[in-house]
Amino acid sequence: EDPPPPPTSALPRQFTEEKFGQAEKTELDAHFENLLARADSTKNWTEKILRQTEVLLQPNPSARVEEFLYEKLDRKVPSRVTNGELLAQYMAEAASELGPSTPYGECAARRPRGGGPLLFLTPLRDFLEGDWKTISKERRLLHNRRLDLDACKARLKKAKAAEAKATLWNDEVDKAEQELRVAQTEFDRQAEVTRLLLEGISSTHVNHLRCLHEFVKSQTTYYAQCYRHMLDLQKQLGRFPGTFVGTTEPASPPLSSTSPTTAAATMPVVPSVAGLAPPGEAALCLEEVAPPASGTRKARVLYDYEAADSSELALLADELITVYSLPGMDPDWLIGERGNKKGKVPVTYLELLS
Repeated sequence: EDPPPPPTSALPRQFTEEKFGQAEKTELDAHFENLLARADSTKNWTEKILRQTEVLLQPNPSARVEEFLYEKLDRKVPSRVTNGELLAQYMAEAASELGPSTPYGECAARRPRGGGPLLFLTPLRDFLEGDWKTISKERRLLHNRRLDLDACKARLKKAKAAEAKATLWNDEVDKAEQELRVAQTEFDRQAEVTRLLLEGISSTHVNHLRCLHEFVKSQTTYYAQCYRHMLDLQKQLGRFPGTFVGTTEPASPPLSSTSPTTAAATMPVVPSVAGLAPPGEAALCLEEVAPPASGTRKARVLYDYEAADSSELALLADELITVYSLPGMDPDWLIGERGNKKGKVPVTYLELLS
């Protein structure tokens, strides 16, 4: 039966002598050291990304501390509505109470719904609370095994040095060699276990990258949805009579008692909506529009777009169209052509190709 490893009391002595340069230290190979450095870097950056994402999702530090304490106490974290979710809830309730068929209720009902940012945080927490704790435990055990090994090497070296002085040291040499073999075996086994865990960091990187891709995709969809809702809302508000929007001033006095200049200054102003002709101006006659001799480009459609009126061109995601601009056009819009159809299209829905 193999003798037990050196007592743990030898570890502090070996550690202290190494720090003072009075004992030899078994060095790990370069590949192993690189794995350790990569693991430490992964852990540090995962913590930073996790903390900053939590700050982004929950700006209130008191709420974050409360959630942290609930998690440490293994208690269910109370649900807390974010500011954006609260606004969406109020708008939905307003639309329901005011009537979704009314103009104001219909506009209030147009609200985006967020993607799943919490799905991105889960694998980061799982790595720090699971994989990293296991790696840290095995690294500490490997460190102790190395101290055991170096302590055995030191005893064997001392026994061999004294062997020439006294034959009684032969038994001590044999014992030290046996302890060294056991310590070397334990160290090699623990090094292999730790190496396998460290090499598993590569799969952790792949998993985190996949989750980051899903997070960015969900956020892109969410903000694209926000933009579409706001654009639709802007168009809808622009179609209402001018007395509903654009001014909070009292109604203008009768024209009979006001000069033309004063009347023009006090009339409610309707904000211009991208792509819609202001009141009083002639609408763009698309049948008479001809593309310029130069300046047409191909564009790929990023999102589906439903035309608001006959002057606009409906779009389907990923289709290719020809676009160009005309003098005096709103810079947020272009003229788009697909076959024998043409109409105004929003620039933000397009990816211009070279």
